[in-house]
Amino acid sequence: MRASVFLLSGLLILLLSACSSNGERQDYTSEADLYEQAMGQLNSSRWESAISSLQLLEEHFPFGKYAEQAQLELIYAYYRSGDPDAATASADRFIRLHPQHRNVDYAYYMKGLAAYDKDENFLATIIPLDQTQRDPGAARESLAYFTQLLNRYPDSSYAQDAKKRMLYLRNRLARYEIHVANYYFKRGAYLASVKRGQYVLENYQGTPSTPDALAVMVQGYHLLGMDELSDRNLAVLRLNYPDHPAFDNNGEFNFQHGDVEERSWVSKATFGLFDKRDPRGFDSRRVYDPQYQDTPRASQ
Repeated sequence: MRASVFLLSGLLILLLSACSSNGERQDYTSEADLYEQAMGQLNSSRWESAISSLQLLEEHFPFGKYAEQAQLELIYAYYRSGDPDAATASADRFIRLHPQHRNVDYAYYMKGLAAYDKDENFLATIIPLDQTQRDPGAARESLAYFTQLLNRYPDSSYAQDAKKRMLYLRNRLARYEIHVANYYFKRGAYLASVKRGQYVLENYQGTPSTPDALAVMVQGYHLLGMDELSDRNLAVLRLNYPDHPAFDNNGEFNFQHGDVEERSWVSKATFGLFDKRDPRGFDSRRVYDPQYQDTPRASQ
């Protein structure tokens, strides 16, 4: 009698386990049924459920008709669920397993898109933030992924969107370098400022930050006592960007434009750490960047 009770209890546990997986009933009898179930969950934005179904499909039908498509759908499901790292890992896995797949360009595109949205957060949707002052790590990563997509698949259907995003990313990264250059001016690290301006000219030529990069180099070389290099960059700035805010009404470069006047001995001794002044720095976005024209000046 006792053995019968144990047997019935065991069968009941097995039955309950079979009817439930991750808290949700898996109603399928074939690979096609499971794939349709996953698609229905995706279409209704039930991302976690879709992820579970797609993982189950791959586990039970690794060589089935829908296996490769399920792997692609899993990338998207992870991305929409707010897990960019998992989306990137899934995309890398797909590329590794199917390097010649007709839709492998999608995996490369999703890597760029996942990194593009990685540093978005809730506060950014309710508080206006200057994205160009944020950590550029994810932006650099995204730019690298989109560049990889275009190099490998220039005719991809995702190429046009990738190019638009790359334009934004290049502008953002260039402006970040100018912010850093302005910061180094405050610290009195003039050579470091010059290097940041030079980096923009070498890597982000043609972005709206180009005029400020030239101005940074004009000012930086001047403060370093390297007047020949300062004058050389000044000639380029005056020729190409005569409306730059650093020029006064007489067309002369205002070397005090960034408020880098003689610092106090406390500021020098602490490398600017205890100097609470906030230099205006170089920021000509309202003049040269259509995105910022006719808007309040971005804070430094």
